[in-house]
Amino acid sequence: MKLATTAKLPKKTSAKVADPDNPAWTEGMLGAPVLKRGRGPQAAPTKVLTSVRLDADILEFFKAQGSGYQSRINAALRMEVERNLAGRPSAATRKRTANIKAMALTS
Repeated sequence: MKLATTAKLPKKTSAKVADPDNPAWTEGMLGAPVLKRGRGPQAAPTKVLTSVRLDADILEFFKAQGSGYQSRINAALRMEVERNLAGRPSAATRKRTANIKAMALTS
């Protein structure tokens, strides 16, 4: 009858081996911790933080195009706003029209 043999485990090396070419890090070498998260405040903030509920398929469409989907959604909304404002009358005309409509509703 043959006895079962097992493979020998590799020798354990000490984690505290002194290596003059690779010394352990000290607090002086590391310096003060630097925590940097995000971009920080903008010099001239141009955008407003908001929350918008979008249909899942719309969001998936923009996300499928890769990173920067929020900027692409913003660009699509901007194009729609500019398209709608291109043929509109001036602010004064819009105000007069709104006043006329309001008067017609109260009559």
